Amino acid sequence: MTEAAEAPTGNTEDEGNEAPTKKPGAVYYLGRTLISGVAKTVFRPTITGRENVPKTGPVILASNHLSFIDSIVIPISAPRPVQFLAKSTYFTGTGFKGWVSRNFFTAIGAVGVERGAGQAAQDALDQGKRILDGGNAFALYPEGTRSLDGRLYRGRTGIAWLALTTGATVVPVGLIGTQEIQPVGTTMPRVRKVTVKFGEPIDVSHYGPATSGKARRQATDEIMAAIHALTGQELAGSYNEAPPSGTLHRIADKVFPRERI
Repeated sequence: MTEAAEAPTGNTEDEGNEAPTKKPGAVYYLGRTLISGVAKTVFRPTITGRENVPKTGPVILASNHLSFIDSIVIPISAPRPVQFLAKSTYFTGTGFKGWVSRNFFTAIGAVGVERGAGQAAQDALDQGKRILDGGNAFALYPEGTRSLDGRLYRGRTGIAWLALTTGATVVPVGLIGTQEIQPVGTTMPRVRKVTVKFGEPIDVSHYGPATSGKARRQATDEIMAAIHALTGQELAGSYNEAPPSGTLHRIADKVFPRERI
């Protein structure tokens, strides 16, 4: 999820009517085996804390985000199948190129979703909920989008809404060095050392219900603190987004700051 939006706080009576997302199928397992074997041979990642990821049940892998390659590194490093959200256009292309894109992203556990603010952001949260309701592992970047300067940005509260709504365990993930494999603006990955750290599981249920903005904010801050402890990144102290344009917009954003997904 890459755009800011308010976490849901209204009527939730219709939640659960959508069928949970099924576990990944044969294409995923075959692709994961092939991609994982090649990636681990070439990049030889250092992986720690795999035992912290529950083997069954809904779990959110909450990670910092430095590069496009992060969405490949996490699934091949985790001890169980992992799904994550990706742009729906990766799955809708035509011809041979579209076939390759569709099968590649399916193979690494991606689930297509429209990206954006407002209803698109809510739809992304709902898709994440369906994945977790199916008892699956779901990878999510609380910062919303990748950090271009290497700093760790403030987390958006959609992750807490998902954890509090589904009862999923949260496992913080620290990625180190992935920005060197595929820097922003490059298309071909480079061979660089990467480290993946899975932190101790976090239960955020004691903060309160998902309808509480305070509970969502506190839970999100604990998750981000755990990620920071794993990566040691400099803290940005702000959300990872372009500053609002226009004087009135800037004033409104300060007076009525929105919660972020």
